[in-house]
Amino acid sequence: MTALYTGGCHCGQVRFALTPPLRDVLACHCTQCRKVSGHFWAATSVPHDRFTLTCDIGLRWYSSSDTAKRGFCGGCGSSLFWQPKGEARISVAAGALDGPTGLVTTEHWFLADRGDYCAPKSAPHPTTLHGSCLCGAHQLSLPGPMGAVSACHCIQCRKLSGHYSASFDVVEDTVVWQSEEPLCQYTTPGGASRGFCGRCGSSLTFRAADGGFAIEAGCIDGPTGGYLHTHGFIEEKADYYGLDDPKD
Repeated sequence: MTALYTGGCHCGQVRFALTPPLRDVLACHCTQCRKVSGHFWAATSVPHDRFTLTCDIGLRWYSSSDTAKRGFCGGCGSSLFWQPKGEARISVAAGALDGPTGLVTTEHWFLADRGDYCAPKSAPHPTTLHGSCLCGAHQLSLPGPMGAVSACHCIQCRKLSGHYSASFDVVEDTVVWQSEEPLCQYTTPGGASRGFCGRCGSSLTFRAADGGFAIEAGCIDGPTGGYLHTHGFIEEKADYYGLDDPKD
């Protein structure tokens, strides 16, 4: 019998099983994937007949375009699925898979749209940063430039983002929100808190257990003046990707 792949969100309200073979991983840097994941998104894919939801208590869907919808957990904000309309297959976040995957990342898409902090050049250093979730329900501004960005490869960040996270520290009082409703908050077992949009699932904020506050780098629009500075919890990195950023 072929062994199943299993996976799910961080809080356990969404779980799934995949029957191999799985497509190798594609990484997408488009604006939509950056906003929902907080960095960029990476996914494998299977036909519907090899995909089984074993728990869907927290599953929410957001129609992100005329041609596709995105699935996320309403309990913890984990970015999980991308479903093209009219297609009998589904893309699944590689970071949501449990344990070693045996997969490799074969392509990076929409590199022209990636955050400038991934490959800093002589980009402008803006004095004000603007950002938002994918659906626009939550918009923010804060002093720029972005500065140092920290990537985290821990299991928690991989589950929540769907790949791995990237964020930058800010003074919370300097962030100005223009929002119709408060962010959804997910408190992790370690006492940290993740802020995400309950409509589209976009990952926006992180508050550490010690009170430190950060904004997800992928939610910022336009030039950031940021640069990827550190990679944390490399020992927990998934097996399907390397640390080298894609080249232009």
